Amino acid sequence: CETCSKEEAKYRCPRCMKYSCSLLCVKKHKLALSCNGVRDKTAFISVNEFTDLNLLSDYRFLEDVGRTADAAARHCIVHSPATKRLLYCLRNKARGCNIELKTLPVGFTKRRENSTTFNSMENKFYWHLKLVFPHCHAEYTLKGVPDDKTLVDILKPYIDPVESDPVVCQRLKIYTVAPQSDVRILMKIENRSRNSIR
Repeated sequence: CETCSKEEAKYRCPRCMKYSCSLLCVKKHKLALSCNGVRDKTAFISVNEFTDLNLLSDYRFLEDVGRTADAAARHCIVHSPATKRLLYCLRNKARGCNIELKTLPVGFTKRRENSTTFNSMENKFYWHLKLVFPHCHAEYTLKGVPDDKTLVDILKPYIDPVESDPVVCQRLKIYTVAPQSDVRILMKIENRSRNSIR
C-alpha cells in the first residue's frame, strides 16, 4: 500500500494509479493528492502500452462525445429565435469592427461561461478574458473588459509591484519581480491545423 506502507495492496486508483489496501487508505490518498478517483479518459498512453482495452475505451469516449454533441444540437435554446438574433447581431458588430468572431455550439462549457457583449450606446465590445500565468499555475477570469483597455492596464492589478493586490502579487511573484521587458504576453490561437508551423 502506497499510503500506509503496512498492508498488501488490493486496489489501484484508476486516476493516479496509486495502490491502496483498504477504503480508509483510498480516502486518505484522495484527500492527500486531491484525487477524484475517476479515470482520465484523455490521458496519454504510449504506443508500447496501448492495448485492446485502451482502444475500446477510446471508442466509447468518442461515442460519448458524439452523443453529447448531438444532445447539444437538439437543445431548445439552440433553435430559439432570441439566441439566434443575439448571436447574429454580435457577429455583425464584430464584422463591422474587422473582428473574426467564432462561437462554439451551445453545449460547450466555454460557450456557457463566455460573457462577451456589445454595447450599442458606446459602440464598444466588452470581452470575457481568461488570464493564464503558466509559471505560477494561476488562472484569472475577467468579465466586461472594454475593447479600448490596453494590456498594460489589464495586467496592472496582477503583476504591477505597486498597484496589484498583495495576495495576488505574492502568488504571481515570479512575474512581479521580473522586469516588465521580460514578461511575454501570448494569445492562444484556436483552430490551427495539426501540422501548421507555429
